[in-house]
Amino acid sequence: MSTQRCSGRNGLPLWVRWQAGRSLPLLPVVAGVVALVVTCPLIFVALQAGQAGSGAASRLLGRPLVATLLWNTATLATAVTAATLVIGFSAAYVVERTDLPAKRAWTVALAMPLAVPEFVHGYCWVSLFPSVQGFWGAALVMTSSLYPLVFLPVAATLRRSDAAAEEVARSLGHGRLATVRRVTLPMARPALAGGALLVSLYLLGEYGAFAMLRFTTFATAIYTEFETAFDVASAGMLTLVLVALALLLVVLDARVARHRRVVREGSTGRPCAPLPLGSWTIPVLAGLVAVVGSALGVPLFALVYWLVRGSSTTLPSASIWSATATTLGYALATAAVATGAAVPVALYAWRRPTRLARGVERAAYLTRALPGIAIALAVVFFALHYAQPFYQQPPLLVAGYVVLFFPLALTAVRASLAHVPHGVEDVARSLGTRPLMVLFRVTLPLIVPGLGAAFAMVALTAGTELTATLLLRPTGTETLATKFWAYTTNLSWGAAAPYAAVMTALSIPAVLLLTRRTLGGGPGISRSVKEVAR
Repeated sequence: MSTQRCSGRNGLPLWVRWQAGRSLPLLPVVAGVVALVVTCPLIFVALQAGQAGSGAASRLLGRPLVATLLWNTATLATAVTAATLVIGFSAAYVVERTDLPAKRAWTVALAMPLAVPEFVHGYCWVSLFPSVQGFWGAALVMTSSLYPLVFLPVAATLRRSDAAAEEVARSLGHGRLATVRRVTLPMARPALAGGALLVSLYLLGEYGAFAMLRFTTFATAIYTEFETAFDVASAGMLTLVLVALALLLVVLDARVARHRRVVREGSTGRPCAPLPLGSWTIPVLAGLVAVVGSALGVPLFALVYWLVRGSSTTLPSASIWSATATTLGYALATAAVATGAAVPVALYAWRRPTRLARGVERAAYLTRALPGIAIALAVVFFALHYAQPFYQQPPLLVAGYVVLFFPLALTAVRASLAHVPHGVEDVARSLGTRPLMVLFRVTLPLIVPGLGAAFAMVALTAGTELTATLLLRPTGTETLATKFWAYTTNLSWGAAAPYAAVMTALSIPAVLLLTRRTLGGGPGISRSVKEVAR
């Protein structure tokens, strides 16, 4: 019998590989249960669609409001996505391909607007400039808030790409613009598509910023129908339309990805020679100052202004500390549950790369395409019909957070497993170690950095969540986001500033971690959505 038949991959005997396949027999069951729980909002959407009669659906969807919401959503998504693509690509190209001074400082400054939640961006602009409202106000605020979602993946792609093609194009007489159009843009096309998809999904689910900017979207209409009129039927039908739009974006991106040209990437062994800016140095620096000033300078100035000039000094400090403690408590509980639940799903997909395992993993990623308000309504529906004792209780809010942010945890854990040396578990089992002990003694210690990253990202993201918190929080519970929202609703700008400042400060470590991992070769910012698209 040949060695090829007697040995598996990495030279291990086939009986060892057979035992490895039989390890942790409950892993598929646990992973499947987790994926089923996480995808419950999709099941809720399907049930709502099936229970609503055709007549009721026609009456609800035939209202002029729906046409207005579609128009507002489509035009704003088109304008903001186009603007973020231009700004994100231009900023990434200047940072990664030119001799721009202080590149590292500019990279951090261009990514830092992600630390300011979108509804805090809206508060900062509206409190300083009350005329920033409507379509153009929403376009300005959301563009300045979301362009880093394009900047980071494009910068990471340009940093890791093979620069030889661009140098050859220039050596053949092509100018800078021609080289960018023919070589650099095709090279960055996957990152641009992933960033555009993320921006569009964020726009579909955002509520706080649009409510503050007085711009009506599906998210604001759904919240109004549920919270003000408690019209579950109307809110459910509008949610169906919103979810359909989100899934349509994912499907379109998947179809585009199949026909997307693949451009060779990889290290050439030397850094790309930076292009001299020359006489363009001053205009480029002025453009970057304008971008960072509008995206980061205005929010920081507004927060400092209202902290100093507003009525925030009259607030009891106990209120801020109490809201901070509550926020951290829910955020840490969510991070622990989401990270723990992500481990079996990631392990199952990593150990058994079958169609079933990939299907379980991608089903868990699908919730990233659902807006937060859709997930919150699904959790409320489930609690009212099947778990009334948990309605407006802390476990319900944690469950909503876990479903909403589970893809972030799964992305980080899955990326860490990809760096585990192949066959290390098989070697441990061949020495007689039980599968469960291999998991705790070998696998988990190797992915501790990924578990830490997943915990940090989920905790800090959950700490700034607003829409689901407003719908799911227990009676009398106040987080930083809800206290901030209560004061801004009454136009108490100074009183809201401390809560906005604390939320922003808590988000800075997550942005720095994301920037380092994305530009340092770690998992990209659009990884979870790209997994859905595949």
